[in-house]
Amino acid sequence: MHWIALVLSGVLEAVWATALGRSDGFSRLTPTVVFGLAATGSFAGLAYAMRGLPVGTAYAVWVGIGAALTAGYAMYSADEPASAARVLLLLGLVACVIGLKLAH
Repeated sequence: MHWIALVLSGVLEAVWATALGRSDGFSRLTPTVVFGLAATGSFAGLAYAMRGLPVGTAYAVWVGIGAALTAGYAMYSADEPASAARVLLLLGLVACVIGLKLAH
């Protein structure tokens, strides 16, 4: 159950990071509200996951999932340039997250 909470909170990290970028310094209401809700859920899920997982592993997986999804979505939505090298590096990050799960 801790791993499921960790993965879901990593997904919420990508949501709040994207919403933060779109909030224009918290001046736009909808992205600001999405940021607040997603950040609260993300941190709560991470805190729960850390009850049953080592802190270093939980944090690395949380950041890895959030970073990969945030960057992937930014490339998909054309907010950031996409390239084969960037995609391969993000896939490497995902592979490392999977490796941490398997090594646990």
